Amino acid sequence: MAAVDVTALADLLRRTAKAEILPRFRRLDSGEVRFKSEPSDLVTEADEQAERMIKAEAIGRWPAAVFVGEESVAEDPALLDALKGAELAVVVDPIDGTYNFASGIPAFGVMAAVVAKGETVAGIIYDPMGDDWVLAEKGSGAWLKRPDGSTERLRVANAVPLEQMVGMASTGFLPKNKRAEVLANLAQVRFFANYRCAAHEHRAMAGGHAQFLMYNKLMPWDHLAGTLICEEAGAYAARFDGSPYLPHHVDGGLLIAPDRETWDLLRQKVFTV
Repeated sequence: MAAVDVTALADLLRRTAKAEILPRFRRLDSGEVRFKSEPSDLVTEADEQAERMIKAEAIGRWPAAVFVGEESVAEDPALLDALKGAELAVVVDPIDGTYNFASGIPAFGVMAAVVAKGETVAGIIYDPMGDDWVLAEKGSGAWLKRPDGSTERLRVANAVPLEQMVGMASTGFLPKNKRAEVLANLAQVRFFANYRCAAHEHRAMAGGHAQFLMYNKLMPWDHLAGTLICEEAGAYAARFDGSPYLPHHVDGGLLIAPDRETWDLLRQKVFTV
């Protein structure tokens, strides 16, 4: 079990979304949206204020935990190094899908993961628009939870032949010399998409609505929570070389599938990076 109260952390994400995120949705002024590394890499006033609220309460509740937030790392990149050796850490993405949020597209989420001694032990993805969470604690399954207390256990989709697979692939961060090859390979599956929001992609996978997820760029706030949730829903997840995905990894790719056999097939036929 996580040393952090996962229910309290989930509630904090919801309260933050209602206080700092939803009031700004489709109401951002031009001065409240800024570029970071490139025009498609955005930060908004909502991201920053939401992270401040989460950080302040998380530090107060769990002072022994290192707080690693996307916007905090943007200001102090050394925080990523602290994650590797931390006994306990809370990793937060205040708004995953900022590009969608800033564009007025209702596909964004708030995510948090709990890391203990180098292992992800809990993950939470809150959907402000649907007002519900998917969450998991290691060894306890993956669950959809609603504010009224009702819950539903999540399970990944059954394996299907390659030509029937539906999934999500973030090809934009692949090396240029491999991107065209992978895009051509994806013609072998039935459909693929990119929501520009890992929160909703992981939710779709854990809920049984996709057969694969693929990412090349790995930042802990983007994928720790969702990967654990997918694994607890029955998925097989690994980096491209077959090694486990760990909290300190920022490269090496990530492929998630319903089972190991499907993972191997996708790696061999589609994601030939």
